[in-house]
This record gives sequence, C-alpha cells and structure tokens, in this order.
Amino acid sequence: MMLTIPEIIEWGPKTYVAVRLPVVIPFGQEMDPAFEELFDAFANAGVEPDGIEFVKFNLIDMPRLEIEVGMTTDAAVPLSGRLVSGVLPSGRYVRMTYTGPYDALYDATAMLVGWAKEKGLQWDAKSTEHGDRFASRLEVHDNNPSTEPDPTKLVTTLLFKLADS
Repeated sequence: MMLTIPEIIEWGPKTYVAVRLPVVIPFGQEMDPAFEELFDAFANAGVEPDGIEFVKFNLIDMPRLEIEVGMTTDAAVPLSGRLVSGVLPSGRYVRMTYTGPYDALYDATAMLVGWAKEKGLQWDAKSTEHGDRFASRLEVHDNNPSTEPDPTKLVTTLLFKLADS
C-alpha cells in the first residue's frame, strides 16, 4: 500500500453521467454491475467512454451509503433507470493518491479524513437526518482490474471538496 501526501488543489467543474445506487458496506459485489450499466449506456448512445471514471459518495450513514458510479463526459447520454447526470462542482479539493487493492481504500480514506481534521479543514458537506451529504467526495479510478490485474498496482485518487472559505 502506498499513499501520496495530501494536497489542496483547484478542480472542476466537470459534467458527468452515473448510475446512482444505495449500498451497504461492503459493496464491492455491486460495483461491476453498476459500471457495466454505465458503459452499456455510453455504448448505446454511441459515446466513447473516455472521461474520468469515479465513485462519488453522496450520502454517508455508516454502513449505508448512496453512491454514484460515473464518468465525466460532455456528450449526450440518454438517461433511464438508475442513470443520472450532474456536475462535479468547481472549488478547492483535497487530493491524495492511493496505490493498492480496493479492500484497503477504507483505511486510506480514514487516513485522509484524519489528516484533514488535524489541519482544521472542513468538507463541503451537510449533516441531515439521513446522514452526511457531500457536495463532491470522489474515488477516481486511474486504472481498474480490467486493465491492471495486479491489485497491488491499482491506483485510486481520492478527491474531496472542501467547504468554501
């Protein structure tokens, strides 16, 4: 497992299409079908899936989550079923890159959250009766098991939007 030192960057806005779904941790078995549904929608629209591939964590009420499995695109992809479109907002984000198997992403995320807390940083999030709702909390997949079979070489960039100052 390898982590980069977190940094604050300016990022966005980026339009996207995604499959929105409720999940309960652990939810790994639900990822492949969601990505297949997303890529099928791109294929049916005749759109090459060449954007940023990500998992967006909208609502966190451990162990229940609402996530979006998505890809950035400016192309028109018809929406149906669980497909949604949106915009990843511009702003200041904390970025940290993790290299290693997906089953340790929870720990990598906990390290990033702890680092931000130590620095006094606040996420762009609101507490609701259903959990914490985030403006943009992303796991960006720089590669994936279909292109990199060695789980120790999987690269995931965590991008969490900070609250506006």
